[in-house]
Amino acid sequence: MKKIFTLFLAICSSFISFSQDLPKGFADGEKEKMPAYLEQVKKNDGLNKSLFTTVPPYTKLRNAAEWEEIQTLVITWTSFTAIHREIIKAAQLETKITIICSDSNVVKNNLITNLVPLTNLKYIIAPFNSIWMRDYFGNSVYGKYVDSLILVDWIYNRPRPLDDVIPTVVANNMNIPIYETKVAPNDIIHTGGNYMSDGFGTAFSSQLTDNENPTHTAAAIDTIMKKYMGINRYIRFPVLPYDGIHHIDMHMKLLDEETLLVGQYPLGVADGPQIEANLQYILTNYNSVFGTPYKVIRIPMPKDKNNKWPNQSGGWYCTYTNGVFVNKTYIFPTYYQQYDTTAYRILTQSLPGYKVIGIDCDNGTSPIISQSGAIHCITHCVNTADPLLISHQPRSLSCDTGSYLINAKIMHRSGISSAKVHWTTDTLLGYTQTNMTLVNPTTGMYSCNIPAQTAGDTVYYYIGATAVNGKTMTRPMTAPLGRYRFKIQACSSPTSLKENALITTKPIYPNPASFITCIPLSSTSTQNVKVSMLNILGQTVDIIYDGEINAGEKNVFLHAENYAKGVYFIEVKTATERSVQKLLIR
Repeated sequence: MKKIFTLFLAICSSFISFSQDLPKGFADGEKEKMPAYLEQVKKNDGLNKSLFTTVPPYTKLRNAAEWEEIQTLVITWTSFTAIHREIIKAAQLETKITIICSDSNVVKNNLITNLVPLTNLKYIIAPFNSIWMRDYFGNSVYGKYVDSLILVDWIYNRPRPLDDVIPTVVANNMNIPIYETKVAPNDIIHTGGNYMSDGFGTAFSSQLTDNENPTHTAAAIDTIMKKYMGINRYIRFPVLPYDGIHHIDMHMKLLDEETLLVGQYPLGVADGPQIEANLQYILTNYNSVFGTPYKVIRIPMPKDKNNKWPNQSGGWYCTYTNGVFVNKTYIFPTYYQQYDTTAYRILTQSLPGYKVIGIDCDNGTSPIISQSGAIHCITHCVNTADPLLISHQPRSLSCDTGSYLINAKIMHRSGISSAKVHWTTDTLLGYTQTNMTLVNPTTGMYSCNIPAQTAGDTVYYYIGATAVNGKTMTRPMTAPLGRYRFKIQACSSPTSLKENALITTKPIYPNPASFITCIPLSSTSTQNVKVSMLNILGQTVDIIYDGEINAGEKNVFLHAENYAKGVYFIEVKTATERSVQKLLIR
C-alpha cells in the first residue's frame, strides 16, 4: 500500500494543496485544475488498475442505508476540532471512531485537555487535504444482501488526491476489499453529500451527478451505480438555485425506507419553492420500497446568524437535515435555541428511542456552516461486517376486528434461528412475544399476527431476531425504548362522493420557474381535466396533462427547462370550469 500511495502522490503532485482548511466547494484555482487532474486519475494514476477496472464479483449487491448498524465512524482531524470533540463524545459509546490525522498525540492531547475520554478510538496516520469526509470516503456495500462487505469509492469531485486516496488507506487498514470507479467506462465523479440510499436499491441525488459526468449519459450513470453498488432505481432531481454545492444532504435525509426528512422554508423563500416542487415530483412518480407513497416530515430551516436567508447576499445555508446516524444515536447540527428546540422536538418524535444530540455548527467568526457543511459532511461510516438485516413497514391505524398482520424481511448470512414480534397495549406491563414464521425463503419474509384488541387501544411493538451464529438485532434498533405503534379504531363504511364535480387550482410553484414545476390540483370527484400551457397570445404551446383524475389532491408537473424563457399561462379546464395562472420561466 505504501508503494502504491507514493506512486499516486508522485504523479499527482502538481495538483496537491496541503492546506487543511479547504472549503467544501472549490477553493481558488481548483476548478481550473479539475480537468487535468481527472485525466491523471482516470488514465495515468500509477495505481493498481485492478482496483479500478474490476466490477465487484458478487450477486445481489446492496448499498447499506445510513440507519443500519455500523462498526466505525470515520472523521479527519483538522480544522473545526471543537466540533470533532463533540462528535467523538456523542459517538464513542455507540461505536469505534476512526480518526484520520497527521499526529495522534496532537489529537489525544486536545481531547484530554477538553475532558473527552480516549475510549473506543482508533488513529490512522495519513496525509489528507480537507475535513469533508462524507464527500470523499467510500460506501459500504454488501454482496448477497448481507454478506461480503466491500467499500466502493468514486472519483472525488475536487482535485484533492490526498483526500481521494483515504478510502483505500482505511480499507487496507481494516482489511476490507475496495472497488473504485475510476477507469472508463466505469468512471464516475461523485460526492457523498449528494447521495442517499434506502438500503434496497433506491438512491437519491441532485442532477449535480449528471452535470459533473458530461461524458456519460444518464443511463450510463445508472449502469455504473447498479454494477458497483446495487442501485436499481437512481432518482435525480434539479439542483437548487441558492445551494451553491448542490448536495442533497443540505435539505433532505432518509430516516428509514419510506420516510423523507425535508427542509422547509417559509412560503416563497429561498430554495423553498424548488424543494417543494422536487418533493412533489418524487411523491407523484415514485413509491417507497414497500410500494406505498413516501412519508414526509418537514423541518424548518432557520436564517443564519446575520438574519439572512441563502438567497440573500452572504446568507448561509443553515440546515437541520445534515445529521448522521451512529447506531442508536443521531447527531445533528444546531444554530440558535429559538429554532433548535423545534428541530430537536421534530427529530425526537421522528426517531423514537434514539439519543438525539445537537452540536453547534455556527460558533466563532468563521463557523463550519458558512462553508456549506455541517455534521453529515464531516463524517462517514463503515457498516458492520456481520449485518442482521430487519426491514419492516410499520402499521398505522387498524380496524378493531380480526388480528393484525406483521411482516418483515429478516436476513443473515448464517441464517435466522428465531424471529419474534414483541407487543403490548401497556408498556408498563411488559411485552408478549409472538413467533414469526418464514413465509418466503427467497425474500427472507417473515410474518405473524398480533391478536385482535379493543377499539381505542394502542398497540406498541418491535421486532427481534437471532441469527444462527448467535447475533441478535431489533427493529427499531433502539427497542424496547423505541417501538412502533398503531391505534385500533372502529371500522367505518366508505363515504359517498359529492355529486357536483369541482376543481381547485392552487398556486403554481416555484414561480418563476427554471426546472421541475408543480401545478397542484384538487378535485371533489373523478373527472376529466386538461392542463395546457399558453403563450401571451393565448396559443397552445404544450398540453401538460389530459386525462382523468380522481377525487382528492393531484399534482401535475412541467419541466420548465424544456421551454424558452418568458411569460406563459397555465390553463386548467374541465367540462364545467376553466382557470388560468400566469407562469414566468427564467
